Amino acid sequence: MQQNKNKIAVKKLSCSYGKRVAVDNVDINITENEITAFIGPSGCGKSTVLRSLNRMNDTIPNTSVNGSITIHFKQDENPIDIYDSTVDVIALRRKVGMVFQRPNPFPMSIYENVTYGPKLYGVKDKKQLDEIVEQSLRYAVLWDEVKDKLHAVSAQDLSGGQQQRLCIARALAVGPEILLLDEPCSALDPIATVKIEDLLIELKKHLTIVIVTHNMQQASRISDRTALFWVNEQSKSGELVEFKPTVELFSNPQDPRTEGYITGRFG
Repeated sequence: MQQNKNKIAVKKLSCSYGKRVAVDNVDINITENEITAFIGPSGCGKSTVLRSLNRMNDTIPNTSVNGSITIHFKQDENPIDIYDSTVDVIALRRKVGMVFQRPNPFPMSIYENVTYGPKLYGVKDKKQLDEIVEQSLRYAVLWDEVKDKLHAVSAQDLSGGQQQRLCIARALAVGPEILLLDEPCSALDPIATVKIEDLLIELKKHLTIVIVTHNMQQASRISDRTALFWVNEQSKSGELVEFKPTVELFSNPQDPRTEGYITGRFG
């Protein structure tokens, strides 16, 4: 069995908002074609680290980032430092897609939602756009539910779970290699959550996935590796406490904070 390669290398990452250090000195390697879960109490920096992986933190005023994040994209011989001044951030976010906590479909048709990104990147051919829509919606396990109303229904009229799967389809439509998800199921009911989880397990055959979740059961069900973040009592900044294969972290945590968090005693 072939060993999956290292896809993302985070070294000595520190992120600050103004004078407040949100997360400090994080080292983490994320493996290709796996699901990596970030868990931990509110305010521990897990979403900050997630957003740093495609430079979404750049959109927040007074944000500073130190350390390095390198990603090994398929067409590149060597990993690239995504914070290098020569990096095209728009092109980066095409390869490293993101899905947010609450479904945020555009107020337009299902078809227009999915084709928004490809059109932005210059795809004009109607046949090619049709193929992208069908493939993306099939990947998101949504095609059979919406194929007869692609143009007739506003995406905002779909159920919450359908909207979130549409947002995943929209992210997939531009052909990313990495998908970041920030608590994608927190606003969904249990049935919709199961559909998203099943979808992510299927998608990791093609993508590298990083998910922030507050749901311990979700992390244990779907992730290959799990990282626990915590707030340092002295500095009040977030830090990485423990990172290992999920089964190992849940069955044999090394840090008392990990054990306390996954058993619900604190955090």
